[in-house]
Amino acid sequence: MCNIAVVSVHTSPLARPGTRDSGGMNVYIRQLSHEMGRRAHTMDIFTRRTDPDPPEITIIDERTRVIQIKAGPLGAGKDSLRRFLPEFRDGVLAFQRREGRSYDLVHSHYWLSGWVGQALKTKWQVPHVIMFHTLGEVKNRHHLDQPEPEYRIDGERLIAQGVDRVICASQGEQDMLQSLYGVPAPLVSVVPCGVDIERFRPLGRLRVRRRLGIPPKERVVLFVGRIEPLKGIDVLLRAVSHLDGEFRVLVIGGDGKDLARKSELSALATELHIADKATFLDAVPHRDLPLYYNAADVCVVPSYYESFGLVAVEAMACGVPVIASRVGGLRETVQDGQTGYLVPWLCPEPFAERLELLLNNEPLRRNLGREARAAAERFRWSDVAARVEDVYHDLVSRYRGVPVTAHVA
Repeated sequence: MCNIAVVSVHTSPLARPGTRDSGGMNVYIRQLSHEMGRRAHTMDIFTRRTDPDPPEITIIDERTRVIQIKAGPLGAGKDSLRRFLPEFRDGVLAFQRREGRSYDLVHSHYWLSGWVGQALKTKWQVPHVIMFHTLGEVKNRHHLDQPEPEYRIDGERLIAQGVDRVICASQGEQDMLQSLYGVPAPLVSVVPCGVDIERFRPLGRLRVRRRLGIPPKERVVLFVGRIEPLKGIDVLLRAVSHLDGEFRVLVIGGDGKDLARKSELSALATELHIADKATFLDAVPHRDLPLYYNAADVCVVPSYYESFGLVAVEAMACGVPVIASRVGGLRETVQDGQTGYLVPWLCPEPFAERLELLLNNEPLRRNLGREARAAAERFRWSDVAARVEDVYHDLVSRYRGVPVTAHVA
């Protein structure tokens, strides 16, 4: 059994995925903590307080707590948080002293948390493992309008070369870490993200559509994710504007803070003459997403960059074929021609061609959907967590000088 300090500075596992700064990383942290609890490990998840009156400690289950640390103004944006990292570090250390709890390992998520994780590693003399989730240098190579600042890339490089282990969600991410950040291969463990295949599973399509108010024969193209340029929603809208016949493109993500971005996308839909075919919904609770996946004919992931692509795997687990950009981890999660299709990123026309093919060929959709469900089995959370646990045991054993054994409840 290990006591693990999890650091997630800029986003909380309690936040709703699909809202600003909340997505697959939130799901990953929460699901991993649940699985580690089954293996008799305890996890304290430290995140920054963003509400005026939250409880300091939220109990997720008997072995997992979320601890909210005051660091900077409540409404501070992610880009300003590096100024408040020392305050966050001090808050974690103060909590640890007050509780009298010792930790065996630090697991940080994203580069901001990695800075804190390195400080805790030094103070507590314990191993530190990080999962970056995204890399600034890689994002810049995809030519986004707002490049990632040099201080982020420099910070990632320092952290990557100082931690005990980096967990990557794909082989492609490991290759980038080695070529762009100079991280030696032995310091990297490739472990994919997981999916709850009991929750995300095929359901009765007609029943689900009745529940959601979607006509039984309507052709539905689904997007799920944050409302931000990186996700390529503009590419999706341009792609569906080439489609013939009746269809519905359903975009799920964002909240009241994303009104400006949604207005821009709505204006684009109007410009493309598809405003009557595009529906924008705020992010729904993660537990409800299987309904929307099952109601869709196809799920599209048109991202400019994804280190893994959790949405693609969730859709696959529900038996829905996926059309995705041929970038990052999507090249490993989506099997081209078997579970869906991979197409060149930033190119609406290839997306449109594959959409037309799938929407007009129900037997093909069914076949790809069956293969997608079978392929999603390899991302079962129990298997993923076991591989992460192996990393924990290896690092803790090296620090303690004695083996650490696994225990599954």
